[in-house]
Amino acid sequence: MHDHRRLGRELDLFDTDPLMGAGLPYWLPDGAIVRHTLEEYVREAERAAGYRHVYSPVLGKRELYEISGHWDHYSDDMFPPMDLGAEQMLLRPSLCPHHALIYRSRSRSYRELPLRIAELGGMYRSELSGVLGGLTRVRAIQLNDAHIFCTLEQAVDEARAALGLIGRAYADLGISASRYRLSLPGAGGKYVADPGLWSRATALLREVLDGSGIAYEEAEGEAAFYGPKIDVQIADRAGREATLSTVQIDFHQPARFDLHYIGADGAKHRPVMVHRSVIGSVERAVAHLIEEHGGAFPAWLAPLQLVVLPVSEAQEGAAAELVRRASAAGLRAEAVGEGSLGARIRAARRVPYLAVIGEREASGGLAAVRLRDGRRPGELPADELVRRIGERVAARGSELWDLNVPA
Repeated sequence: MHDHRRLGRELDLFDTDPLMGAGLPYWLPDGAIVRHTLEEYVREAERAAGYRHVYSPVLGKRELYEISGHWDHYSDDMFPPMDLGAEQMLLRPSLCPHHALIYRSRSRSYRELPLRIAELGGMYRSELSGVLGGLTRVRAIQLNDAHIFCTLEQAVDEARAALGLIGRAYADLGISASRYRLSLPGAGGKYVADPGLWSRATALLREVLDGSGIAYEEAEGEAAFYGPKIDVQIADRAGREATLSTVQIDFHQPARFDLHYIGADGAKHRPVMVHRSVIGSVERAVAHLIEEHGGAFPAWLAPLQLVVLPVSEAQEGAAAELVRRASAAGLRAEAVGEGSLGARIRAARRVPYLAVIGEREASGGLAAVRLRDGRRPGELPADELVRRIGERVAARGSELWDLNVPA
C-alpha cells in the first residue's frame, strides 16, 4: 500500500519541521511543480468554463464571520481572534464570506448572471494535533473554491455543470470517485435553523443528481452548517474514505449578506449561491494522487517528464542537446550521466519517458525511447520524440503514448 507521507519524503515532494508546527507542511521543488501544475490546470479548466478569478485576503474582521454564521456555528474549528486595537481579526475558515462581499461590491443586473467567481486561496482550520497527518489533514489549506451567483432557475444547471467539471478533472488526473453522497443535516445545533431553506436546497440537489444519472447515498449529519451538499468521495488503497470535491446550493448566505440583483422587472431579487470545489484542498488532492499513482504521476503532472541517459561520456553532448530541445518545448527534462546505465534506468522508474543515447543514436540524431510502463517505441529522431511527448502532455490523461503508434 502506498503511503503519501513516506513517498512524499522519498521523492522530495514535501516535508515538515517542528519549528513550523504540526499540520503546516512545506513544499520542496518537485512537490511545488506538482502543486503549481495542478493549480494551473484547475485555473485553465475554470477559465474555459466561464469562471473569473479573484484574490481575497486570508484575514477578516470577526464581524464578517458573525454575519456569515461561521462564528456561531463553526468557531470551534477556527483559530482564536487577534486583537488589533479595537478590532478583532480572524484567519478565515472558508472563502465564501469574502466572495459574497466581492459580489455585493456593486449593483448587479440579471444580465450578469450567472456570475462565476473562482479562487485558489488560503484558509485555516484549528485542527487538533492528534488528527493531523501528512497532507490529508493540515491547518493551512490551499482551497480550490468557487461561488456561482445565479437566479433560482439557473441553479440546477450550474450545479450540474460543476459536477461535469469535476468528472473531467478526475479523468485527467487518473483518479475516480468511490461514491457520491448527498450530505444532509443531523441532530444538534450545528446547523442553521431554517427548515424551508433546507427543504428547498435539498430538493434542488436531488434534482441535480437524478438528472445527472449519478448513483448516490444520503448521509445525515454531513451537511455544511448553512445547507446540504453533494460530496464526491474518494478512497485510498486501504479503503479509508474522504471528501475531495463538493457542490452546494446555498440560500443562507445570500440572505445574511443581503445580496441582490436587479431583475428584468426592475425590482430587487435574491440570488442563489452555488458553492463548488473541483479538487477541494490542493494538499488532499496531491496526497491522493501520490497514493493512487505510487508517485508515478500522469505525464503532464510529473515533476520530471523526460530523463535522457547517455551511455558514455562521449554522448553527453547529444544528451544535453536533447534536454535543451525538450526544455525549449516546455517539457521538464534532465540528463543523468553518473552510474551504470541499469542503475540510472531503475532510479528513473517513475519518470514517464526515458531516452537512451548510445554511439549510434548520437551519430544519427536519434534516441532509444523507453516508457515507464515497460514499452519501447524504439529509436526516434530527437525532434519527433519531443513532439510526441509534448502531444501526450498537452492531451493530459494517463495514456503515455499515442495508441495508434506501435510501441
